[in-house]
Amino acid sequence: MKFISWNVNGLRAAVKHGFVDRFNELDADAFCLQETKLQAGQIDLDFPGYYQYWNYAERKGYSGTAIFTKHDPLNVTYGIGVPEHDTEGRVITLEYADYYLITCYTPNSGGELKRLAYRQTWEEAFLAYINGLNAQKPVIFCGDLNVAHENIDLKNWQSNHHSAGFTDEERGKFNQLLASGYTDTFRHFYPDQTGIYSWWSYRAHARENNSGWRIDYFITSEKLNDRLLNARILTDVTGSDHCPVELDIRV
Repeated sequence: MKFISWNVNGLRAAVKHGFVDRFNELDADAFCLQETKLQAGQIDLDFPGYYQYWNYAERKGYSGTAIFTKHDPLNVTYGIGVPEHDTEGRVITLEYADYYLITCYTPNSGGELKRLAYRQTWEEAFLAYINGLNAQKPVIFCGDLNVAHENIDLKNWQSNHHSAGFTDEERGKFNQLLASGYTDTFRHFYPDQTGIYSWWSYRAHARENNSGWRIDYFITSEKLNDRLLNARILTDVTGSDHCPVELDIRV
């Protein structure tokens, strides 16, 4: 199966920049979105053969996630079951017979790291959530996780050591996640690959110069490692400040 994840940074804007064509060309079994920035009824997308699931933030024009899937799930849940964390539309979980599929938009720590403390509590709650699911059946989760894990995951790591997305605290939480029995699928296949990123600032011609960060992921339960076929970062796909990431897997 082929899964795609993409932070579209405003789905209405992405549609104006070719999203529908990209969606059809990629022809994924499931297409997971982050940062849709929508409320119910603000867009009408018709993708024949796909079920649609949306999670909207209470705050208008902010956050939000969606999943389009060819495969009818057994169950759908929104959020992680913690009221403190479930007002921003950040998580959708689809349950299938043999696995869970989750789209996640992790909170950004923000300018001057104003939300770093909140981000840490989110990380703890989200890890507890997926661990609970993983105890039942394997988990596949994807999204903009707003962290570059290692130095090779961003162009200018020396000057960004204390920037949101590359603090010791955020990277430490990512280490904790992986140590809990999960696989960063891109690094599973390409452990030493450099110069491949999934997000570029709109400033200073960052994408032209490939001055980016790898902050979009497919993470899977380690018990699925023998089913992984490939993981790719589709750097040539435009329409957002992020590019899509892909997972190919036997499930």
